[in-house]
Amino acid sequence: MRDAIVALYTRMLGRPPEVVTRLVPDGSQRQYYRLTATGQKSVIGAHGPDAEENRAFLSYSRALRGAGLPVPEIFAADEPLGIWLFEDLGDTTLFAALSAARKREPGGFPAAILPIYEKVVAELPRFQSLGARAIDFSHAYPRAAFDEQSMHWDLNYFKYHFLKLAHVPFNEQRLELDFEKLVAHLLSTDTDYFLYRDFQSRNIMVRDGAPWFLDYQGGRRGAAQYDLASLLYDAKADLPESVRTHLIEHYLKAFEAQGGKRDRFLTYYPGYVLIRIMQAMGAYGYRGFYERKPRFLESVPYAARNVSRLLDAGLPIELPELESVFRHIVDTWAKREGPLSSPPGLHVHVSSFSYRDGIPSGDPDHGAGFVFDCRSLSNPGRRPELSIRIGTEPEIVRFLEAMPETEAFWRHVQALIESHVDNFLERNFAQFHVAFGCTGGQHRSVYFAERLTRFLRERYPQVTTDLTHASKARWKLPGDVTPGEQA
Repeated sequence: MRDAIVALYTRMLGRPPEVVTRLVPDGSQRQYYRLTATGQKSVIGAHGPDAEENRAFLSYSRALRGAGLPVPEIFAADEPLGIWLFEDLGDTTLFAALSAARKREPGGFPAAILPIYEKVVAELPRFQSLGARAIDFSHAYPRAAFDEQSMHWDLNYFKYHFLKLAHVPFNEQRLELDFEKLVAHLLSTDTDYFLYRDFQSRNIMVRDGAPWFLDYQGGRRGAAQYDLASLLYDAKADLPESVRTHLIEHYLKAFEAQGGKRDRFLTYYPGYVLIRIMQAMGAYGYRGFYERKPRFLESVPYAARNVSRLLDAGLPIELPELESVFRHIVDTWAKREGPLSSPPGLHVHVSSFSYRDGIPSGDPDHGAGFVFDCRSLSNPGRRPELSIRIGTEPEIVRFLEAMPETEAFWRHVQALIESHVDNFLERNFAQFHVAFGCTGGQHRSVYFAERLTRFLRERYPQVTTDLTHASKARWKLPGDVTPGEQA
């Protein structure tokens, strides 16, 4: 999309940019470029692959800008192509400013950064109140409100992508009951604000000492407490409790100026801290354990220490199974100084099966990968002398490899698997599944499962594999009465 962005810039200014620099996105699928030309302020060009997300960002940007809030101006957009140009807010995020200040002032929270955080929390109630009136929530992505459905999505994200991938023990039924109690509690407060959703230090830019705001496209109607929790419990920002307490008070003054109720806010605030931490840990698990991106794993010990502080203060309502889960997390990771380890490379699960037993489910969280149907090839099982053989035996190998269609089938399989393995290695994925099925799960499927496993072990020594023949119990072997398969 680089050329399309350059063309949009050229149409806007009447001349092409002199320099186009690709910027590295922070955990996003969007692509960003800085476009510069002599005598012109630099502009950021963006491409987003999701049309609905793009629509939300552009609509929200115009509404928030129109309400006088510090978000970038949209200069031009081509929504069918999914590209737009917007104001360049520089390269300094709040997190980068905090990190740099900590290097200059080691040993605590840098005093020079506190005024910027104060400006951020003072601006937040304006976003929440003015944004709620200005934004057209019919453009919300993926949901118009942080409601019961949205909350359960976040809680299940935590359960499936952190707890299960990190092998944290829990009773699923009791945990679900705690989730239901927590959601009911959270929805008891006022939920008619603009909930920014990802209000954290990497989405806030610092320009000339003032904060500017980005990445609000996931915003929706919701409770005001969530966004303050997002900022103050941003794991790697690692704010001291004294700073959190100061910033809560600073926020509440601005919140009350917008008509908010202090006591009601504070009653429900701990619950929103809880759900925000769980949502973030789900992201750390998915990006870290599954996609094996080390930067996300670095946040886990910080999040565990935040959980420890919540437990010390007491959970907002009785949540016994969730408390047990949190204590396991604290005991395992809160005292760690380094990140968790990611899984050791890509693992491919290969299997054969009989269609009589049904298609295997593979990985319940991420799908089976590939299922190849071998029944288009001639069936050795229809020959009585071959029916008692299995796909690893020379008689079956010779039968199958004498047919040109066997090699053609294999070439297609090999090309697809090579493409995915190469891609998954580059993207640091942990695993996927490949299954071969035939009528009895004994001949054709076994032959290809064995052949693929050998190929992967020879072609990719860095990839580990396991091989399962799911229908082994039904194989017809010497001494069995029933001759041959029928189709």
